[in-house]
Amino acid sequence: MSEIEASSADCPFCRIVAGSLPHHIIDEDDDWIAFLNIAPAAPGHTLVVPKQHAAYLWDLHPGIAASLGVGLQRVARRLEDRLQPDGLTLFQSNRSAGWQTVLHVHFHLVPRSDGDDLVPSWTKQDGAPDELSAIAGKLK
Repeated sequence: MSEIEASSADCPFCRIVAGSLPHHIIDEDDDWIAFLNIAPAAPGHTLVVPKQHAAYLWDLHPGIAASLGVGLQRVARRLEDRLQPDGLTLFQSNRSAGWQTVLHVHFHLVPRSDGDDLVPSWTKQDGAPDELSAIAGKLK
């Protein structure tokens, strides 16, 4: 089920956009806002969210999605410049099977340090050539 609204009263990110929840803004423009995650995976863990409420990535208006891309790079550059991490992990989740916990599109930018205790979310395994071909056929 898709959800697009200007805002949602019970959505914590909409409340941050409205200024009714405490937050630490890193950057923003007319379409998006970036703020520190209150439960950071690492120092500087930042969320970038559209100001318009949309539950899932595929619900975003293409113009807002493009603006978010610009914002993600702008915030990533700021993290690089100010915190000088050894690396950066970017992720975004949709629906409970995708590990989404807040039903408002959001991107995580996590500054990384060599040797930190964060681990990949899956174990790398080679795909079977037949399965890869079948999936590629469905996606073309």
